[in-house]
Amino acid sequence: MGVDYYKTLQVDKNAKDDDLKKAYRKLAMKWHPDKNPDNKKDAEAKFKQISEAYDVLSDSQKRAIYDQYGEEGLKGQVPPPGAPNFSAFGSGGGGGGPTSFNFNPRSADDIFSEFFGFSSPFGSAVGGDRGGSGRFPRGVFGDDIFASLSGGRGEPSANGPAKAPPIERNLPCSLEDLYKGTPKKMRISRDVIGSNGSVSAEEKRADLDGMDAQKRKKMRPTTVEEILTIEIKPGWKKGTKITFPEKGNVHGHLIPADLVFIIDEKPHGVFKRDGNDLIMTQKISLVEALTGYTVQLTTLDNRSLSIPISTIISPNHEEVVRGEGMPIPKEPTKKGYLRIKFNIKFPSKLTSEQKTSIKRLLTS
Repeated sequence: MGVDYYKTLQVDKNAKDDDLKKAYRKLAMKWHPDKNPDNKKDAEAKFKQISEAYDVLSDSQKRAIYDQYGEEGLKGQVPPPGAPNFSAFGSGGGGGGPTSFNFNPRSADDIFSEFFGFSSPFGSAVGGDRGGSGRFPRGVFGDDIFASLSGGRGEPSANGPAKAPPIERNLPCSLEDLYKGTPKKMRISRDVIGSNGSVSAEEKRADLDGMDAQKRKKMRPTTVEEILTIEIKPGWKKGTKITFPEKGNVHGHLIPADLVFIIDEKPHGVFKRDGNDLIMTQKISLVEALTGYTVQLTTLDNRSLSIPISTIISPNHEEVVRGEGMPIPKEPTKKGYLRIKFNIKFPSKLTSEQKTSIKRLLTS
């Protein structure tokens, strides 16, 4: 018989439409290529087999031919002598003799889209499916928003609609932003149902697989633009998460995903952050290291700071200034330390006279 579609879909030969749908949904979510980036080639082949099996078994005409003649009957080989004429199901020959069925399997992505409203649940929770018409969020999102499901999360369940997995995106912030705090406004585009952008009760209860085309068309979401304001607090660290509940797209059975921004820290030209401390490196000459030096710097909130150092500055010396580091989020009135390190430039060569003078000074 060639390929065993029943075995591929893991159903028995008496499987009803609901059984086929449940089996397809489970296996398609498991083997979708976007869910298996480390084994994409094999997953794609498996995904296509599952889709082809569902395409055949969910179509009464194709299933009837497959049950009697197997894969060969579907894919163009002439049925055995004495076989009935299946021209009613496909393209037949003349003369009343046996005919072959013209089998044109549908695209795997098209079948998947009928179930979930988009061709990839792993890249479309906020916008833009693979080759679809969804819009990507703007602002920091660029054009490559991509979220992946793990462990089958987001799959519709018998207990009600599942929630799409959160969509996480980095939010680059300057050290000045994280020092002083500042609001950031982000513009996104997303698909919604209802003028207020919420998921309707009808959407949550609906079994879209059983809907007729007219009802399904009426429930298609519309695209809206929103401005999200993120209040960056003084002292926030890299990795801090800001969540906007259910700001993803409305799609199929899934409750919209939470949209999560993750604070990322841009490199700074002077300071480097270490927890609540700020570190900077000051270049000085050997003479300055031996005779005293005053560090002049501009703080992250644009204050001019002078720090005199009267002691000898050794190569390992670190000057620590209390209260000039980053704000401490849990204690807004307190700040970490400013730690100043030194890069001492030694002369590349000395004359005999200079060496003699240095020896005299250092040994006196």
